[in-house]
Amino acid sequence: MPDLYGIGPSGAARLLGDIGDISRFRTAAHFASWNGTAPLEASSGDQHRHRLSRVGNRRINRVLHIMAIVQLRRDTPGRAYYRRRLAEGKTTMEALRALKRHLSDVVYKRMLRDATAARTAGTGPGGHTGATLQSSADGPIPTAASSDKSQPGPATRKPKANLAITP
Repeated sequence: MPDLYGIGPSGAARLLGDIGDISRFRTAAHFASWNGTAPLEASSGDQHRHRLSRVGNRRINRVLHIMAIVQLRRDTPGRAYYRRRLAEGKTTMEALRALKRHLSDVVYKRMLRDATAARTAGTGPGGHTGATLQSSADGPIPTAASSDKSQPGPATRKPKANLAITP
């Protein structure tokens, strides 16, 4: 996840922590509705507009917003997408909303692909990916290392000096 431009370690942790199992969302539209990037119709008469949704998971929406702003600062596919929306006649806020929705779809597809790859990789005997029957800490037959062996004998004691005060 951190290799998606604009998502750092904390953003990736927020996505993984809040979303959990991505397969609970049937479609990218369902995911966008849940995270608040799905547009709401705000049309009137001949004017067809969409506005930003104020519902949904605000923490995930913030991660996507930061991702969008970071992508706008550099020459990235997100910036090209934003400029195409501006060329279509959208306002800057409408183009930003469209970019956030697009990035929501990108994150959804990436998480879905990663989850599928993890499932097909299989699980070990413990039911967890990467689990093995052998311990990685030591071999299958435990042996005593030199630090585990008992010492040859008791330590010698030195006699204590008598420090009693005489009257």
